[in-house]
Amino acid sequence: QDIREELGEAEGAGEEDELDALQTKLHESDPPPEVLKAALTELRKLRKMTEQSPSYGTMRSWLEVVSSLPWTKETAGPEAHEVVVMAMAEARAVLDAEHYGLDKVKDRIIEYLAVRRLRPEARPPILCFLGPPGVGKTTLARSIAKVLGRPLQRITLGGVRDEADIRGHRRTYIASMPGRLIQGLRRAGVRDPVMLLDELDKLGADSRGDPAAAMLEVLDPEQNHAFTDHYLGLPFDLSRVTFLATANDARTIPAPLRDRMEMIEVPGYTADERLQIAMQHVVPRVLEEHGLLDPPRLRIPREAVETVVKSYTREAGVRGLQR
Repeated sequence: QDIREELGEAEGAGEEDELDALQTKLHESDPPPEVLKAALTELRKLRKMTEQSPSYGTMRSWLEVVSSLPWTKETAGPEAHEVVVMAMAEARAVLDAEHYGLDKVKDRIIEYLAVRRLRPEARPPILCFLGPPGVGKTTLARSIAKVLGRPLQRITLGGVRDEADIRGHRRTYIASMPGRLIQGLRRAGVRDPVMLLDELDKLGADSRGDPAAAMLEVLDPEQNHAFTDHYLGLPFDLSRVTFLATANDARTIPAPLRDRMEMIEVPGYTADERLQIAMQHVVPRVLEEHGLLDPPRLRIPREAVETVVKSYTREAGVRGLQR
């Protein structure tokens, strides 16, 4: 610092202020002692470097990621150990308002939420909603997050073939970054969000590794309390995350991964059910998207919707109907 002042490098002071702010942010994130110790060691190394050093940017980016992760912050506060959920009657009302039919699926979700309310510290099963496209698997997960009062993070796994997408890239690589799980936790800002693993059956595998094998540790409650991302190189506790998954075909999910989840089949809708869904949900949503609902400028009669359902959209879900 003295040498910089003698050379008239005024930006050195600004850099030190930024590093001091980074250190303060690191302490405020309240990581575990071993994580804090490793991060402070890296910070001391960073203070001795110049900005022109090849590893300066990499080390600073790593410290910013570590300091922005929710190591202890939870939705209900760090001191709260109870899962804050609605009364079961209210939870059922939310499910009924957002989904028509699916009574067996709703009953299982209510059982799941009731156990979470009675035993917040218990390790819940990982529910995987299995069914054809457009039947409401993702919206069911959104409803569960709403009932639990937690943010929902959707991790799309369709077409993922690289293990590094799950575990992250090592810091030695150029443009390395954390895996999708750590990035999702960073966006959520809490360590207990609802994390939806979408299109789990579309995971691939090639010479860069098998992402399905990496998911085994994530979905195993005996192991995920110390999940180690390659980018972080430090253990992160995933045991507080509520994992949900969706899939179209259970046959393409590896057996060890399928064994860690409870499969809940979401069946396709009958024509009468799709008609009710169209009148209650699809038509009002489409009119609102086109600015025709308020004030009302267009009315689609029930007979027209019934004709579209029975003659033009023979599908399991309602996506074609909405189009």
